[in-house]
Amino acid sequence: MVKETLGLKDIVAEKLTKREAQSGPVSANDTISIRNLSVYYGDNQAVKNVTMDIGARDITALIGPSGCGKSTFLRSMNRMNDLILGARTEGEIWLDATDVLSPATDVVELRKRVGMVFQRPNPFPKSIFDNVAYGPRVHGIRRRDQLEETVEQSLIRAALWDEVKDNLNKSAMDLSGGQQQRLCIARVLAVQPEVLLMDEPASALDPISTLRIEELMSELKKDYTIIIVTHNMQQAARVSTYTGFFLSGELIEFGLSTTIFTTPREKRTEDYVTGRFG
Repeated sequence: MVKETLGLKDIVAEKLTKREAQSGPVSANDTISIRNLSVYYGDNQAVKNVTMDIGARDITALIGPSGCGKSTFLRSMNRMNDLILGARTEGEIWLDATDVLSPATDVVELRKRVGMVFQRPNPFPKSIFDNVAYGPRVHGIRRRDQLEETVEQSLIRAALWDEVKDNLNKSAMDLSGGQQQRLCIARVLAVQPEVLLMDEPASALDPISTLRIEELMSELKKDYTIIIVTHNMQQAARVSTYTGFFLSGELIEFGLSTTIFTTPREKRTEDYVTGRFG
């Protein structure tokens, strides 16, 4: 719980010390490349000409005041905005060699590769087992032994197995809020994604559950690329390698989190991270 009491400067100083002990580049390669991305809801332009490269097996945080376009930007990564009437996307998003925005792209397969965890836990009104097994079943896995192995491994990776292994037939709705969110993460992991999108995954949770989600993200980044939207500056500084600051639909600044929170280039970034507005 010590990290909960640290200020931004303390968190960044701790991360800088750890980074100095590392060698080599932060990322071996980029997973997602975004070029001139704009998103419209009718006549309203919510995201304005954003260009960004997101590294493999990094945690990238997106910060900014409410309504600045960061969640819309996040949902572009797996075409969730397609489900919104009147939404229109322009520009390019590349997931490795896949043209995400191409009409020829299989959106079901895309959302298997790019999973999403929402702000509030949204378990299905089913058992714990059936929640995690849902995705694999949709993608054709029927054998009970395969499903059992997938459910167990996914719950282990989501740091929930030890708490629920004796109650897999229990309703997911009976779990606590923090457990439900980790169950939703396990449900995403069960289809073996490459990228995890997290839209304020801890905003509805208590501090202890929030810390467990942050610790889980730090473990998962060994195998997954994670992009998180958060309003919590301390959380962004704690968990992320890179941070992008959005304002009024524009990407104002993007870089190493240690730089964004200590020596940002843009005055607007400095004003936001120091609490002058937002």
